[in-house]
Amino acid sequence: MNGLALPSRFDALEAAIAGALMIVALACGVFAGRKFGPTAAELWKTHVAHHGEGLWERMPAIIRHGTAALIAAIVMAAYGWSTWGGLPIGIALGSAAALTGHQVLRGLGMPRWAGWLVAVVLFVALFSRAVGGLDAITSTLDGVGVDIGRRRLSLLAIITALLVIVVIVAVVRLANRVVSHAISRTQTLDATQKLLGQKLATIAIVVAAFFFSIDLLGIDLTAFAVFSGALGLAVGFGLQKTVGNLIAGIILLMDRSIKPGDVIVVGDSFGWVNKIGVRAVSVITRDGKEHLIPNENLMTQEVENWSFSDRNVRVRIPVAVSYDCDLRLAQELMFAAAKESPRVLSSPKPNVWLTAFGNDGVEHEILAWISDPESGVGNVRSDVLNRLWWKFKEAGIAIPFAQRDIYVKEWPRGPLTVGGDGSPEASTA
Repeated sequence: MNGLALPSRFDALEAAIAGALMIVALACGVFAGRKFGPTAAELWKTHVAHHGEGLWERMPAIIRHGTAALIAAIVMAAYGWSTWGGLPIGIALGSAAALTGHQVLRGLGMPRWAGWLVAVVLFVALFSRAVGGLDAITSTLDGVGVDIGRRRLSLLAIITALLVIVVIVAVVRLANRVVSHAISRTQTLDATQKLLGQKLATIAIVVAAFFFSIDLLGIDLTAFAVFSGALGLAVGFGLQKTVGNLIAGIILLMDRSIKPGDVIVVGDSFGWVNKIGVRAVSVITRDGKEHLIPNENLMTQEVENWSFSDRNVRVRIPVAVSYDCDLRLAQELMFAAAKESPRVLSSPKPNVWLTAFGNDGVEHEILAWISDPESGVGNVRSDVLNRLWWKFKEAGIAIPFAQRDIYVKEWPRGPLTVGGDGSPEASTA
């Protein structure tokens, strides 16, 4: 009565068959997610991208929705379904594909709006394709827009551009994590070469993704010719330090003079290198503070690298003893205190040097070697001196301190009197 065409008996039967097949597809997806999801998550976490990767946690859901979408797509392509038959297929296929895309993007750390954007676009596109109405939607979206010169800026072009950008960024993140993890698992490269390979791979992936997206969006590269001069000036003036730090970081990784794990001293900053970034080197001190030192500073300033060629570091501990003590016994106790300290190496063995006969006592220096300078050197000195203190106490060896003797050559001849200003004066009577 209202002009709506009701489905015929054949259309209803076709829709029922398609609905039953979609129920089977969803059931297969649930089975695959429960059966293979945990195994796939563990394999992904272990062999692909376990470092900070959130995709493995969503792997069962991705397999569940992805399997259902794959079976629904096969069913849709295997037979020429009518509009009523394609209705349940479009709902199931669009929903499963939308949930799959949303889970993948959220697992890669993409914003929530990007995940929902891709999900909505996938659902609308696949559902419209199943019921035969995709051309009508694209033509409608393309009709809403304005002409700018020789190009047309339509709602369809904006949605397509956003979708391409989101997908390209997601692919770049996934490729970076997979390639970085593959390089980190390589046994033939050291830590510095692995970090350099990861940085170069990241740059290559970003550059390739940029040109691919430009070609995919159909943007003419000659349009950027106007901005090339401004970009050159920006690099020459405003971005000079940024580009310099980037190049300095690559040089540091190539010559391997500073690498993650090294213990360095730059000015007043002492600590171990946590990571070498694009702009700065992260140095963590013993106080737990993280200093970000620009890469250029490490190229132009004097840097002490305690573990450049050898991780062994010698710690000097000054000690002084009294002149009237048993010097040989005191030196033996110094050697024993250093040898008993847990972090002091037995090879090279510690040593005790007599350095000077000082004003207050006999000055010595305990030389002890450690192999973990990133754990600090002050605690080694404290441990050795604490052990030495009790050993000196038991042996009766005194530790000297500053003393001054005053010799009076001549006392005043007469008795002292108090002057008018309150100060003592010698009487001349």
